[in-house]
Amino acid sequence: MSQKNRKEEKRTTVARYEKIALDIAYSIINGEWKIGEIVKGRSTLSGKYSVSPETIRRGLKLLEEMQVVNVIEKKGILIKSKEAADTFIKEYQSKDSILSLREEISVLTSEKIAIEKSVLEKLDSIIEQAMLLRNIGIIFPLELKISEKSHLVGKSIGEARFWNNTGATIIGINRSGHLYLSPGPKLVFFANDIILYVGNDAHISDKVKKYVNR
Repeated sequence: MSQKNRKEEKRTTVARYEKIALDIAYSIINGEWKIGEIVKGRSTLSGKYSVSPETIRRGLKLLEEMQVVNVIEKKGILIKSKEAADTFIKEYQSKDSILSLREEISVLTSEKIAIEKSVLEKLDSIIEQAMLLRNIGIIFPLELKISEKSHLVGKSIGEARFWNNTGATIIGINRSGHLYLSPGPKLVFFANDIILYVGNDAHISDKVKKYVNR
């Protein structure tokens, strides 16, 4: 039997003898059992509630501690006090409410831990994605198309001082489907050229766009 099942079985047993004690207290309050009456022993009650004599003993012990009944050996169970039975019921209800709140808090705590774990996992994922995006301009070239209105049109790479103004290095120019790799400083920019560049700045793409389209 797993530890979880043992715990559940224990909770069920505890609830059983407490409920039996509660049922006996209600029987006293409702007048089913009169004050001063002696109810025949635990074996009779165990048959009535379909539980073991030990479970009945534990339930009666709760009532005896509250002065609701008095267990007399070889005679039976003396019904002592309706007021004490009423007090037992109220205390049980209060205890049951507290236990319910405790169980709810336990569930909420477990959910909180699970949420915090999920948040940390997602945060780790965000950090990984951020690092990937930060380095994407180093690992893979970025692209930008030169518009007809760009101030670069008609200028050479050397005249544009591209690296000085952006921090990016041009590794190629795609012009109408023809790729010029490692273009020298004399290559002149045309409208609709696609610049292929790399850089190690997290904001390199924004810098290039700002410079080319200023």
